[in-house]
Amino acid sequence: MGASEVAKAYRLLRAVLMTATDDMIIARNPCRIKGAGEEKPDERPVLTVAQVFKLAEMMPDHLRALVLLATFASLRWGEVVALRRIDLDLNAGTVTVRQAQVELDTGELVIGPPKSRAGLRTVALPQAIIPDLRRHLGNLTGPEPEAMIFTGKRGGVLRRANFRRASKWGETVAKLGVPHLHFHDLRHTGNTFAAESGATLRDLMERMGHDSVRAALIYQHRTAGGNRAIARAMDDKINNPDDDDGAAGALAIVG
Repeated sequence: MGASEVAKAYRLLRAVLMTATDDMIIARNPCRIKGAGEEKPDERPVLTVAQVFKLAEMMPDHLRALVLLATFASLRWGEVVALRRIDLDLNAGTVTVRQAQVELDTGELVIGPPKSRAGLRTVALPQAIIPDLRRHLGNLTGPEPEAMIFTGKRGGVLRRANFRRASKWGETVAKLGVPHLHFHDLRHTGNTFAAESGATLRDLMERMGHDSVRAALIYQHRTAGGNRAIARAMDDKINNPDDDDGAAGALAIVG
């Protein structure tokens, strides 16, 4: 169980015992450990851009684009494997998350809407990965709008276990130099890239598919990218003073 799950479990236990205290079932709530209910995010590896592309190159051909899309669009496993041709608009450079795949304890695969309304989103893609996606759609995806983009080697539904087997994940990430890398760390890497670009809190929340600011704040706090982007923008203004002529005295909304 990770640190986040422990904190959530502690908060739930504390709430239950608080109710028991209010109902005079127990005299005192024993959950008094300071900070025990605070979620301290687990430290996970973040790949460099070069490592992401290297990892994609190490994948079998039918999984290369999956690695790139999961990373640079910050997609969860269940979201990326549930994508259909209709969800990818390469002319607009976007991917739209409309559904997600869940594997039940019984092994049954269920595809349905994302867990929250925030999970329904359209994410802009960097132009650098469009050629790979276009090639994948042309060679490895059926022509029907509902055709699944990522499938197993024989065209069946892509399960996580099959992905690990086909990609030789453990062996591959060890060769990459990041032996403990999980698939979810690709999303973590993409979120970090987005935060480093100077994205606003709202932009991060929308891109990540979160309706809570907590996760987005974690990425903003972990990176100085926003400050660097602001400084670069100021440098541009200082070094290119010609655009300043018409703006002096213009009114602006104060937020």
